[in-house]
Parts: sequence; structure tokens; C-alpha cells
Amino acid sequence: MSRVTDTFTAPCFAYNRHISHFSQEIDMRTVTSVEAQNRFGELIDSAQREPVTITRRGRPVAFVLSPEDMKELLAVREQRERVVSDFEAFFRSADARLKPEALDLSDSDVQRMVNELR
Repeated sequence: MSRVTDTFTAPCFAYNRHISHFSQEIDMRTVTSVEAQNRFGELIDSAQREPVTITRRGRPVAFVLSPEDMKELLAVREQRERVVSDFEAFFRSADARLKPEALDLSDSDVQRMVNELR
């Protein structure tokens, strides 16, 4: 994981650039759990501007974010759940319309049939 560290205006707070497991760059302030305890007011103020990662022994253990960021996160989660539900309903509907002989086809049978139609 690539890390670039600069100092943040408040002493002891570090600004790290993390590359997430989704291969997207995310800029987030990072503080240790001890710093978070000792400077809680500053942590809350900082979280109003951008999410803050709290680490323990160098590993992320919590995130602090503004109410607006949390609302956005929950809205995206709700939208994802609706899309997944619609996707599952579509496939249930499609499965219900399958002819009985289609259930006996293997993946290689389907692939062969598709290639024949090309």
C-alpha cells in the first residue's frame, strides 16, 4: 500500500493518502486511537470537513464522519439494496418462465448454442 504523509494543521494529526482495496484513491485524515482520545474535540471538528480514520497499531479500527456524509452513505446503501432486490426479482421472473428442458442444459451447452448463433 502506498502512503504519502504530510502534516495537518493540528499537531499529531497526520494526513495520509491511502489506496483502498477497490483500487481507488481516497484522501482521508488519519489519527491514532490515543490521539483521538486526547484530541476528541479537534477530531469532531475535522470530521465535519472530511472523514477521519482512527487507527490502532497502524490498522484502521473506526471512521468518524459528518452527519451529511453519513446520510449520503446510507442513501447509497439503500439505493444498492433496491438495485440488488430489483435484479433478484428480474431473475426470479426469468427463471419462472424457463421451459423444463432448459433446466437440464449445462454451461457448456449454453455456450455452444450461443456460439452457433453467432
